[in-house]
Amino acid sequence: MGEGLYRFLKYVALALGGLCIAYLLYDSFGYLADHDARTYQAGERLFQDGKYDLAAERFDELAVRQPDNAAVLRGLARSLMQTGQDEAAFAAFDRAIALDPTVASVYANRGILHDRRGEYEAAVADYRRAVETDAELVEGPGWLTRFLRNQPEAPPTVADRLAYLQAELAKPPGERALSDPAADAAQRSFRR
Repeated sequence: MGEGLYRFLKYVALALGGLCIAYLLYDSFGYLADHDARTYQAGERLFQDGKYDLAAERFDELAVRQPDNAAVLRGLARSLMQTGQDEAAFAAFDRAIALDPTVASVYANRGILHDRRGEYEAAVADYRRAVETDAELVEGPGWLTRFLRNQPEAPPTVADRLAYLQAELAKPPGERALSDPAADAAQRSFRR
């Protein structure tokens, strides 16, 4: 490898690393006042690490101090959903939607919760609302997100699940295949 190519690749790698760090900082602290940013970030890290009970505790702590913060309620709802506290998760999703009805991921996550409970018509309604609210959500995670998650294959999107459920619900009840436990267990919740 030539010296010029080596320098070019080195600068590209540094620039990409800097962009990733800048995005993570923006993503982490853009929603809350400084004094609660660490608690919020701790909740997000715990959620990403699969420690949903602890994440719910952090988000609940913040929700007490900031009951009208939609970002906190979204984190709380996602965490409660993952711990099986469905009714509390629905309440948090509904409060988050009432505060900010423009965030498509809330509808997508509430749709996932309905889907898991076998409430397919409600899931279709929420998935449809998510798709109508944010076209980017339809595309699923981008290559960078999949790279950071070590996820080479693009997972099914909200639009994919919506189309599947609509097609299955159009069939006679005896012919429907509305769930696939293995695929459903691999379904990730949507952040923000």
